Amino acid sequence: MFPDKWANPQAVWDERYGTAEPLFGWKPNVYLEEQVKRLQRGAKILLPGDGYGRNGIWLAKQGFQVHTVDLSPVGVERARQSAQAEGLHMIIEQADLSTWRWPVNEFDAIAEIFLHLPSAVRRVVHASIFRALKPGGIAIIQSFTPGQLQFSSGGPKDVDMLCTAELLREEFAGAEILELEEKTVHLEEGHKHSGLGAVVQAVFRIP
Repeated sequence: MFPDKWANPQAVWDERYGTAEPLFGWKPNVYLEEQVKRLQRGAKILLPGDGYGRNGIWLAKQGFQVHTVDLSPVGVERARQSAQAEGLHMIIEQADLSTWRWPVNEFDAIAEIFLHLPSAVRRVVHASIFRALKPGGIAIIQSFTPGQLQFSSGGPKDVDMLCTAELLREEFAGAEILELEEKTVHLEEGHKHSGLGAVVQAVFRIP
């Protein structure tokens, strides 16, 4: 029996982020780019699972205060080098989100973009996101749904690591739903996210 490579996710992401070509390109995620228009310039934004920093670096260039956290030391170091080369001030931290000491009532927005975790861990992280947002703060989420299993444009092959609108509705119960839908989109985010993708997109406002 072959070992499950995802038994050590840090090693998987270290290997992927160590390649010369960035897996997901350098352009920001399209849904994130659309939704940050809801925020005032200078807002404080957390990006859990931002890898080598493509979304965080773009947000910092737009004038936001950015804090990124990722499991992979390789991705984090690459993000730090890129931010330094751009002359950007960002907090870039290496941590396991399931055990990270999440701040409380600190962020104006948290952007969770294609962060795929086992369902038990995802629920813990979403509860932490809820608490980490200031009153009136927003959570911006884009994730693959089980419908992604029919496409070859990326994402986990384990249904437990995929998400749905109904799961998000439950996990952010008590928040105001500004957007919540499942749809098929065309992805152009490097060679790892290229082609049709089945996603759930959501924006929640914390009361």
